[in-house]
Amino acid sequence: MSDKRTADAIIVGGGVHGAAAAYYLKKAGVKDVVLFEKEYLSSGGSGRSAAGLRQHFGTEVNCRLAKYNLECFPTLEEELGGEHKLEFAQWGYLWVAYSQESMTQLEKNVKLQQSLDIPSETLSPQEMKRRWSYLNVDGMIGAAFCGKDGHINPHALTMAYGRAAEKLGAKVLTYSPVDKLLASGNKITGVVAKGEEWSAPRVLLTAGPWSTPLAATIGLDLPVTAERHNLLVTEPIEPFNCPMTLCLDDGAYFKQVPNGSFFFGRDDQDEPKTMESGNSAKFLEGVTKSVLQRIPFLKGVRIVHQWSGPYDVTPDHQAIIDWTPVEGLWTNCGWSGHGLQFGPSGGRLAKEMFFGEKTFVDIHNFRLSRFAEGDLFPEPAFI
Repeated sequence: MSDKRTADAIIVGGGVHGAAAAYYLKKAGVKDVVLFEKEYLSSGGSGRSAAGLRQHFGTEVNCRLAKYNLECFPTLEEELGGEHKLEFAQWGYLWVAYSQESMTQLEKNVKLQQSLDIPSETLSPQEMKRRWSYLNVDGMIGAAFCGKDGHINPHALTMAYGRAAEKLGAKVLTYSPVDKLLASGNKITGVVAKGEEWSAPRVLLTAGPWSTPLAATIGLDLPVTAERHNLLVTEPIEPFNCPMTLCLDDGAYFKQVPNGSFFFGRDDQDEPKTMESGNSAKFLEGVTKSVLQRIPFLKGVRIVHQWSGPYDVTPDHQAIIDWTPVEGLWTNCGWSGHGLQFGPSGGRLAKEMFFGEKTFVDIHNFRLSRFAEGDLFPEPAFI
């Protein structure tokens, strides 16, 4: 083993939360920040995301964090140096309902959002048809919509954070998988990466579902599991500002991105619970049938790509943002499929926690101990 290396803070995982944490820690003056990523930045769940930005949540803490993120995104490209074009677009986010149960939940969510000054609204099928004439609203009871929501390029967002962190002096080590965490007694002491031992008094786990086996190397149990999700990408067609349209009843969604391509996705509980990527023909058939039911004119548009990536899922589909029982080790993982858009808030929280500051939003509900306490707080607006 080579000479031990040291840092003030080590970050494990080069998705958007790890890269953002590196940036905000360096910006706040932390001297030696080192980020380890097993492949390239955004190679895990972040880069395989559908990249939706939304404020439509059913829990107050997620609404508050989401609102903060949407306040950051319009100026973030410039803040991070402008080297990476983030493709930020606010074409809106539309949740449609076919059942009264789903519509009641959407109405409850919108009431919460409006109380927090999020400009959400409920719409009738007639109002939807008037705004988006291409939609087939047959069978729909209504919808929830927020026009301030939208899209961002997930690779560019992650890489922009990583590059900005590097410019401030962070070490961003790609293709450098962490083999294990190191602890002495009940205190974190560092990591082993590619056979090299690195010491640090603080280690942040932002490795999505890979956080669980890494935590286990020092005897810590994280209730975060992997769940594979697929995505289809079409050939580009003339952009017409189609919002992300998502059905709470069957978990199917579609959106147009700025280059004109469409993303199709769908929640499928039969997908394997794995961190490994792979494609499913069943998914392709199911998602196209669901999407074409709602936007028939896409029939005949060619599918050019299908990919998959892992969600990092917790029992209540909420993140874990907390100091662990191992002194010096803290986590930001378990976002259950909606984590990309929380990069700005996640990075800020990492900085505040590092310095022992009061967090700008109360994150008590994200504590790790809630699972042992049986005090879960399910997020009703998740796919």
